[in-house]
Amino acid sequence: LARAGLLRGSFVPPAKLRELRPIARQRQKLVGQLASEKNRLHKVLTDGGVRLGVVVSDLHGQSARAMVKAIIAGQPPQEVLTLASRRLKASREEIFDALQGELTASHRFVLDELMQHIEEIEARIARFEARLLAELAGELNTLALLQTIPGVDRIGAAMLLVEIGTDMDAFGSADRLASWVGICPGNNESAGKRKSGHVRKGNLYVRRLLCEFAHAASRTTSVFKSKFQALRLRRGHKRAIIAIGHKILRTLFFMLKRREHYRDSATDYEALSVQRNAPRWIKALTKFGFIAP
Repeated sequence: LARAGLLRGSFVPPAKLRELRPIARQRQKLVGQLASEKNRLHKVLTDGGVRLGVVVSDLHGQSARAMVKAIIAGQPPQEVLTLASRRLKASREEIFDALQGELTASHRFVLDELMQHIEEIEARIARFEARLLAELAGELNTLALLQTIPGVDRIGAAMLLVEIGTDMDAFGSADRLASWVGICPGNNESAGKRKSGHVRKGNLYVRRLLCEFAHAASRTTSVFKSKFQALRLRRGHKRAIIAIGHKILRTLFFMLKRREHYRDSATDYEALSVQRNAPRWIKALTKFGFIAP
């Protein structure tokens, strides 16, 4: 079949993207390590009776991290409470009660080492991201194009671009791209009977990115949110996330192929534009005397 030219060639990205793949994939590994260390720090705090994670949505936000460092330094709860931001939804009494614990010297030692490791990994991730974005300086238009999709940020667009490239003719169709990634339903049918439809093996790095995009898009005002809510009731959370990731990938394929920005079918862009620009227009009309002040 190969001699006759009947086999379709596999996707081989350009040399530049192949060189950037280790950077993007190592960055994903570091993010996984960072999440593991953050969870471990949370567990050690809970083991010592400090329930800060209950009253703070992000234990590693700016305010919460300052409080955790103060706890590690051995400061009393009254002084730690002064570091709490006014933006926290929890009351001062709730935060003060959460700070009551009995951390031993061993707890503080482990927490200090974990905090240093977390900050070290964060600095390393920042260096990987800076290097990746610097190498993709010539693809700024493509990165901006991908960021128009709800849930896709700049670094996510860069990591996805490194994996699938910009030339969608290499895949031919959105179905083949989804099959290559391994995010479409499996084709397991025998004697006319459809069996398990588990997703097939594919590019795990792209699938992980698409799941992250799907989680973010499910919280935005877009067609992805309504689709996710409908699927979650019937199929469950995990299957809904995979389905939204599949939908995002197909959307990305046509955007890159046609070089068109994303336009959400559930958003009235004309009404949104009027709503955003109305104050500026009224101010200009008042300035030039068309409207009485």
